[in-house]
Formats: sequence, structure tokens, C-alpha cells
Amino acid sequence: MDCDMAIKEWIKGETKNRVKFPKHYQVLIYNDDFTPMDFVVKVLMQVFDKEEQEATALMMSIHTGSSAVAGEYPKDIAHTKAAEVMQMARQEGYPLKAEAVCAP
Repeated sequence: MDCDMAIKEWIKGETKNRVKFPKHYQVLIYNDDFTPMDFVVKVLMQVFDKEEQEATALMMSIHTGSSAVAGEYPKDIAHTKAAEVMQMARQEGYPLKAEAVCAP
């Protein structure tokens, strides 16, 4: 019985010592009727390191839908990237909206 008890205690200790990985967040970019398509492509390339072809395809996905996921990152990075998108858009006078949301 002592051996069983020792194993149970070891298992309890192992489950307590597991490393928790941070939740990932998706950066969503929303469609609007005012932000030029080429600006959205520029943002996707600069902020999310997309190649031009991928950025263009993602921009079309945003344009034809209500939103699209530009990338998935740890929480702080996702919020920073969303803020960077919003800052770039405001500097140019566009209402482009980006948001970091918890990934499903």
C-alpha cells in the first residue's frame, strides 16, 4: 500500500508542476467601406509580415466578409499588433478596426 500511496503523491506533484502555456489571441481586422484595399495590404505586410500575395488574398477575405484573422499570437503581442494597426489607420485618417480576441 505504501508504494501505491507514493505513486499517487508523485502524480499529484507532477500535475501541479505542469507548465501552463499562454492562451493565444487572434487579431481580427474588420471590413469597412472607407479604408482603401491597398492600405489594408500594406498593413498586413508591415504589421503581420505577410508576403504581398498572401496579404492581397487576406485583404480580399476581409473585403468580402465582415472580418478575417490576420494572425494568432500570445495575448500581449496580439494586443500590440491590433493597436499598431489602429494607430497606422488613424494616422492616415481611415476607420480600419482591428481587435485581439481569445482564440477558440
